[in-house]
Amino acid sequence: MGFDDKIKNTAEDLGGKAKEAAGKVSGNERLEAEGQTDQAKADLKKAGENVKDAFK
Repeated sequence: MGFDDKIKNTAEDLGGKAKEAAGKVSGNERLEAEGQTDQAKADLKKAGENVKDAFK
């Protein structure tokens, strides 16, 4: 996993957490769900990169 990919995945995860928190505070279920989706995407990307690293 490249360092740039790690930063991008972490940024997407943190952005998702921020969206989720903002959605909870404001009562906006759609924003909360978007945040959870962003976090899930970041986790999948991390897992994919870990698999690539395992085969190097």
